[in-house]
Amino acid sequence: MEAPVFEEIDPASDCDCPGCRHWRRVLPHSPAGRAPAHPAAAHRALIVATATATAAAASVLGAGQAAAGPAVAAHAAHRPGVATDDDVPDTPQGPRAPLHGPAGRPAGPPAGAGLAAITRTEIISRAKTWVTAKVPYSVTAYWSDGYRQDCSGYVSMAWKLPTNEWTGSLGTFADRITKEQLQPGDILLFHNAADPQTGSHVVIFGGWTDDTHTSYTAYEQTPPHTRKQSTPYAYWSDSAKYLPYRYKGVTASAANGPAAAPASHGVAGYPGRAMFRPGADNPYVTRLGRRLVEKGFGAYYTTGPGPRWGEADRRGVEAFQRAQGWRGGAADGHPGPETWRRLFS
Repeated sequence: MEAPVFEEIDPASDCDCPGCRHWRRVLPHSPAGRAPAHPAAAHRALIVATATATAAAASVLGAGQAAAGPAVAAHAAHRPGVATDDDVPDTPQGPRAPLHGPAGRPAGPPAGAGLAAITRTEIISRAKTWVTAKVPYSVTAYWSDGYRQDCSGYVSMAWKLPTNEWTGSLGTFADRITKEQLQPGDILLFHNAADPQTGSHVVIFGGWTDDTHTSYTAYEQTPPHTRKQSTPYAYWSDSAKYLPYRYKGVTASAANGPAAAPASHGVAGYPGRAMFRPGADNPYVTRLGRRLVEKGFGAYYTTGPGPRWGEADRRGVEAFQRAQGWRGGAADGHPGPETWRRLFS
């Protein structure tokens, strides 16, 4: 039987822990002039060498005879509900800034302007757009919609704020609520005053995932990209420091769509032409698009529909109008009250 071969593992080390200092005193110096490995590495090398020797002994004993040797323990499986490094990545954030960054329009709404109203349905719908697009995390980059690609920029986008806010200012746009009052579209905010740029975080509450209210669906912007996942209340780490807030501009909405609009031009539910102008972004665009799909006029959509008005919406409306026998300006793709009435009748 050949003697087992022990290969010296001697990585460079400048560790100054008590253990390393002790082994540097008692072990011979490496021929290469490098410091001995960390004791933990030496221990791992001993296990590998022992396993090699055991394997050699087993080959001599012959088939069917088990060789005694130390068992190597497998890594423990990840326990559900226990955060790992992948669960809680670092989430640094940028400062308050205009849309599209320093070169964008000035930060802050016009003087005297109130907060824009938005429904819970629209907040979650907007949050989902980044999840679908897997927007990469960045404290310096800005997505095509003008919002900074970090956790506070994500909430600013979902709430349709006129600026990119940060965890230190989001609370000024919201009211403190209790855990029992949480509804989809609210947020859980942790602003760490001791380390505001790298120690803070914020997530969007998407609804409870169990009857005991111990976990919820969280929409969050976190490395490597936007995600949606079940999260223990209030968060994986620093749980007691996450506080629930509700955007001051949130309005009531129906469970499956926007709140019913008052009659316009004598047509119930028609919100007016302003909701379908270029650049419009609202739940009525989504409602219109879904109805076009139901009626068989959704062939122009590659994504969506809604909530942002686009060429696919206009072409779908135009196709519906032409199916009514309309031509010229009556089939321009912009939904008027009669188009709305016929589409939803």
